[in-house]
Amino acid sequence: MTEQEAKKRIDILKEELNTFNYEYHVLDHPSVSDFEYDKKMRELKELEASYPALVTTDSPSQRVGGEPLANFQKVTHRVPMLSLGNAFNEEDLKDFDRRVREGLDVEEVTYVCELKIDGLAISLRYEDGYFVQGATRGDGTTGEDITSNLKTIRSIPLRIDDDNPIEVRGEAYMPQKAFVQLNEEREQNGEELFANPRNAAAGSLRQLDPKIAAKRNLDIFLYAVGEWESGELETHSERLEYLQKLGFKTNPEWRKANGIEEVIEYVNKWVEKRAALQYDIDGIVIKVDNLEAQEQLGFTAKSPRWAIAYKFPAEEVVTKLIDIELSVGRTGVITPTAILEPVKVAGTTVQRASLHNEDLIKEKDIRITDTVVIKKAGDIIPEVVRVVEDMREDDAVPFTMPTTCPSCQDELVRLEGEVALRCINPNCSAQLQEGLIHFVSRLAMNIDGLGEKVIEQLFKEQLIHTIADLYRLEREELLKLERMGEKSVTNLLEAIEQSKQNSLERLLFGLGIRYVGSKAAKTLAQHFETLDRIQQATFDDFVAVDEIGDKMADSLVRYFEDDKVKELLEELKSLQLNTAYLGPKVAEVKEDTPFANKTIVLTGKLSIYTRQEAKDRIEALGGKVTGSVSKKTDLLIAGEDAGSKLDKAKKLEIEVWDEAKLQAVLEEDAT
Repeated sequence: MTEQEAKKRIDILKEELNTFNYEYHVLDHPSVSDFEYDKKMRELKELEASYPALVTTDSPSQRVGGEPLANFQKVTHRVPMLSLGNAFNEEDLKDFDRRVREGLDVEEVTYVCELKIDGLAISLRYEDGYFVQGATRGDGTTGEDITSNLKTIRSIPLRIDDDNPIEVRGEAYMPQKAFVQLNEEREQNGEELFANPRNAAAGSLRQLDPKIAAKRNLDIFLYAVGEWESGELETHSERLEYLQKLGFKTNPEWRKANGIEEVIEYVNKWVEKRAALQYDIDGIVIKVDNLEAQEQLGFTAKSPRWAIAYKFPAEEVVTKLIDIELSVGRTGVITPTAILEPVKVAGTTVQRASLHNEDLIKEKDIRITDTVVIKKAGDIIPEVVRVVEDMREDDAVPFTMPTTCPSCQDELVRLEGEVALRCINPNCSAQLQEGLIHFVSRLAMNIDGLGEKVIEQLFKEQLIHTIADLYRLEREELLKLERMGEKSVTNLLEAIEQSKQNSLERLLFGLGIRYVGSKAAKTLAQHFETLDRIQQATFDDFVAVDEIGDKMADSLVRYFEDDKVKELLEELKSLQLNTAYLGPKVAEVKEDTPFANKTIVLTGKLSIYTRQEAKDRIEALGGKVTGSVSKKTDLLIAGEDAGSKLDKAKKLEIEVWDEAKLQAVLEEDAT
């Protein structure tokens, strides 16, 4: 067989096998036997082995898993993968509907309801029709590249009939049958069992050896898009239909609902029917169907205003409360935790549950030795719901909180307006330790190898007391510690040194300033650009920044006025930590350009600029680029094959430019 003949035969086999995969794993309707499939796959592999130059990334042979990886590379999502707000009852759903209708100024809204798959959120990126990258959600901004593992999921197409760049999003999961089989195998091998299918799916996709993931029989449902240049679709439901047309596996149970009452009917139906499914779901996702309406509603800092996740009622179980343990957080808050007789709740064994604060313990009259009802709030965090008073022991006495800190024995106080007891000793060892755990965490300085156990060990050996001490650790001291070999010490010291180059917002968040979360830290870093300017800022300077309120501004002023803080920051500067913002600057609006303070939509195929280049240039000149045409749109820039957006712009009498005019304006501004 010549190479040309081999290529023709390989192309035929690839097309047939991809079709068989789609029929079996997406349509659940195979047209050939396993024997016939395996026979063609063997032939394909033999031909590719003889002609390795003919192996392509979309070949079904590439799903079996490649060579093990050394580690996962980081992936920055071009469009953030935000989490959803939660609803727990009908009243929450009606409140969501009210907010949506008020935001859109309409009487009724059409929603799309989808099953909320209990798995691992992932994104798939396609370029020129080929699957080129798959990533985990991570923190919503940065995930991990798990392309090799995702290729082993046979319901994911390796090639689609759309050459535009497209990123699709979905939930990878482990079917219940595969989960049972996997745990049976692990039990036979004496391995630890997975608690539930979600943990099993996540563990499988985070294997560095793709061959392990290939054996786990994972599956996926796609439900959304990130970056999107495919067509002029106007609704989310049309997008779902288009994804299905491209060969993606979408969940067949999604439905459109006209108004919130139909949404509630759908929710109640699946509360009853969820047990009949062959995969786990933990709720229902409700989205506004119209894409223009979605854009009009926009986003909060953490989630879209046009979608919400209804969480199913949590499973409740009964167990015994053995003790109440007190812990000291990094802000000095004393948190009581119930120590329980082990019990299974929602698929995992629970031994601890939050009691939140003293007032809650008194309100529920919780006593040591009580029999209690517990559940997982949102199916995640265990909490005590109530006491079974009929089963209370005669000698059970009410629990009282201590008057001194369980760590440093300083007197506890309750600040005005707060329910929590707090230790206000700045040298409390428990607070310092918790503060360091926060400082090295993923969203803060992100120092690999410095987990909670290592921090505790360093504290125990008195090698660290403050943040600055981390940057003074020496190799010889670390090598004396248990489970600290040459390689792990080298990696740890390199990670600590590398963290000195982090952008300012990570340092700000890591300092643990009260009320300053990761988003506020980035806002402050972008605005002031250096730590020195933040230290010099006044209350009025802070509240002048968008999204910084009075409470946060007051906290910032108090923090940076503290002499101990000033001393710490000077130490960090002397240790050569970066104290400048390294990310993209907030665009300064230019008032003298054709785009200043205007809302602009790009549509059609651009030939002079890429879509991103045009967007960046326009935004640099003070314009705001959005994806949908509405009454708020000031200008439409239409490339070739502009579709419904152009028609709509004309109906609304919105100014329209072609790409040539855009180029002329941009070049004129550059001169």
